[in-house]
Amino acid sequence: MSTGALVAVLIAAIALIVLLIVKFKLHGSIALVIAAFAVAVATGVTLSEITTVIENGVGGTLGFLVLIIGFGAVLGKMLEMSGGAERLAASLVGAFGERRAPLAMALLGLIAGIPVFVEVGFVLLVPLVFVVARKAGVSRIVVGVPLAISLMTVHCILPPHPAATAIAGTLGADIGMVILLGLVVATAAAAVAGPIFARFVLPSITLHEAAADGPGSPAVPGNATGVSSADSDSVAAHIDEDVDPRRLPGFGITLFTILLPLLIMVGRTILLLFIDEGSSVGGLISFIGNPITALLISVLFSYFSLGLNRGMKLADVSTVTDSAFGPIGGVLLIIGAGGGFNAVLEASGIAKALATSLGGLPISPVIVAWLIALVLHFAVGSATVAMISAAGIVLPMISADPGLSPEILALAIGAGAIGLTQVTDSLFWMYKEYMKISVADAFKTLTLGTTISSVVALLAVLGLSVVV
Repeated sequence: MSTGALVAVLIAAIALIVLLIVKFKLHGSIALVIAAFAVAVATGVTLSEITTVIENGVGGTLGFLVLIIGFGAVLGKMLEMSGGAERLAASLVGAFGERRAPLAMALLGLIAGIPVFVEVGFVLLVPLVFVVARKAGVSRIVVGVPLAISLMTVHCILPPHPAATAIAGTLGADIGMVILLGLVVATAAAAVAGPIFARFVLPSITLHEAAADGPGSPAVPGNATGVSSADSDSVAAHIDEDVDPRRLPGFGITLFTILLPLLIMVGRTILLLFIDEGSSVGGLISFIGNPITALLISVLFSYFSLGLNRGMKLADVSTVTDSAFGPIGGVLLIIGAGGGFNAVLEASGIAKALATSLGGLPISPVIVAWLIALVLHFAVGSATVAMISAAGIVLPMISADPGLSPEILALAIGAGAIGLTQVTDSLFWMYKEYMKISVADAFKTLTLGTTISSVVALLAVLGLSVVV
């Protein structure tokens, strides 16, 4: 098939994914597999080979990610059950002061969002929004927007988040370098689109907030995180102004526990700049800094720092671990199906044809990668699907341009997936219902805020691309 025909097939496949998810409400994994079948048949892949190609794509993607996602879920659950999130919020608000509550909540989202999925993190932390807003005497929107934007930003930019880790693997990027550069990108994007947006833009936007004393029990359309409103209420029950702070874990140990996997992986990248990976010491550093090993070490440490050290028994730790795995099933299916879809794009020749056509555009490949992810997120409503699909589409651009940094390309994709969070995304509905605002006001705040974050992230990535 000609390049034009192959690109047309890809556009039709993306439209099919959008139709299946938005119109027929199919799960993202099912939509991706159906689209993979359609692409394979349309491009002439042998019928007997289609399932093998998809199977290899799924296995190749999940083989690296299953343990990382599972260990990350456990780490997030330990943060939730130990009261670590409350400790972080109380300490940050105390340090920055009530007048700078939006900045404190943005920083909380960046830190606490590292080990948890964006929707789970929002449900976990949203009770804090009402407490902090009440203490600071400001609108809950002023506090809630920076939190939601930070969670979304770190979700798309930083490993060990599943999609960010997956695209780093797909593109052959060094995860430690992605984290190191991603921290710069995420911090800049969340700062501008969070507290600065809340301070200078929100006052000029007319909103219609309903009275609310707490998060209530909203119905959240499309919420597939496994976190119920009852869970949110149970978390809210722990957020009380009269709670004895001595019952919560210390700020330092909580922060260190959350950041430990990042410190290990970034440490590996930095040390291997000076030590030969082929040496015995370099091999040990590489082993310890591998994402699987780093997260395993962090989980075991969290068992002590947030569990046993605070009176939990081994049986309690086991229960927390078991409860962490349920909500990640859907994410694993989407990422696996995305790997299968990408494998079909490779086998059909579409990925190569698209790279050839995009490579001829008079714009930076970084902008192309960002734009693809942005459009896909707008269309399908899942940042994970958008990032996995975008990585498969732009992968051939790396081989076509040896000077193109896979780390920069991975960050560009993540930056694109942040923006245009709207009605097709479950976070949009969660934010709207918990903040008790209209759809129009959610567009004015969350959609606009995440899009600003996406653009700022792109500018930061473009800046880094000059020096990396």
